[in-house]
Amino acid sequence: MAPPTQTTPEGEVLSKEQTARPPRYNVIMHNDDYTTMEFVVEVLENIYRKQPAEATRIMLAIHHEGLAVCGNYPFEIAETKVEQTHRRARSAGHPLRCSIEEA
Repeated sequence: MAPPTQTTPEGEVLSKEQTARPPRYNVIMHNDDYTTMEFVVEVLENIYRKQPAEATRIMLAIHHEGLAVCGNYPFEIAETKVEQTHRRARSAGHPLRCSIEEA
């Protein structure tokens, strides 16, 4: 007899020995006219663990394009990073905003 199977939301069939990967979500940082570029780079380095060059590249994309993806995580981690970003921004007096979208 074959082991019991499960189906993921994407239609993948999993055997009993396999586990489904959690869905992934993009954290998107939005541009505003008040948050400094330096602050955005600092947040990207400290909360999102980006290297300085990558943090600068993402910050420039946010500045020029209006928004950019700054990370891809399971939902709970994405939610925590957005909350950490908003809390740090508010305590520094910045209106920096992030959102979450399914990847």
